[in-house]
Amino acid sequence: MSATEQNQALAHPRPLVFTWLGHATVRIELNGVSLITDPVLVNDIGPIHRYARPPDPADWAGVDIVLISHSHLDHLDLRSLAMLGSATPIVVPAGVARVVRGAGHNRVTELATGETMTFDTLSIRAVSALHSGFRPPFGPRATAIGYVIRGDHVVHFAGDTGLSPAMSELSSDDIDVSLLPVGGWGPTLRGGHMDPAIAVEALRLIRPRMAIPIHWGTFWPRGLRWFRRELFERPGYTFAELAKASVNNIEVVALQPGGQATFPLSL
Repeated sequence: MSATEQNQALAHPRPLVFTWLGHATVRIELNGVSLITDPVLVNDIGPIHRYARPPDPADWAGVDIVLISHSHLDHLDLRSLAMLGSATPIVVPAGVARVVRGAGHNRVTELATGETMTFDTLSIRAVSALHSGFRPPFGPRATAIGYVIRGDHVVHFAGDTGLSPAMSELSSDDIDVSLLPVGGWGPTLRGGHMDPAIAVEALRLIRPRMAIPIHWGTFWPRGLRWFRRELFERPGYTFAELAKASVNNIEVVALQPGGQATFPLSL
């Protein structure tokens, strides 16, 4: 690329596109690279069932790299990784590679909190998450992480996390879009998670330009779709409403599974 072309690219960065496939699975198009976070492409994980639009093969076709935040079964699904192909590069928290390699994937990179790798034109940094990283039933026990992905724009994928004072450190990353968990897959939320109100507190610490709520409206215990259904259907919208009422200058876009958002919103 010539110096003129580089200057033009800096002046007119390519749009950043997100497709939320449900739960913590987001396809991100950044700098011409297709990333996918915590891919769960199947409809059943143990006792929980997908009560939302299932992903279509076109939704994950051509993915260039996978980012895994932690090894819980609803975030690291080996069946879904097989659907993406054994040649697709996968980034995992330190201590998790043996699980993924044992399933036939050899292009696996481990990152510990604070470590950075380069993929194509992107910088990918592991950041702290306040969440259990134990993979039931036998492990491994590995620290959960999130990611800051830097290219023409800066994206924060929180993975699964509770509210942490360390989130304030992310404000210096000048984040364009933060993908924040705001719910769960059942009628109660245990430690290491955020509900919509707590996620708004995280928003105040991180200070992105835009946020997309994730980790809601997808999976629920099989046969209990009717039970406390507002905790399935509403968290993303509640988060958007609370943020609009109490946080200035941050756009919140609540999607349905399969929905797409572009940053900047004016594009």
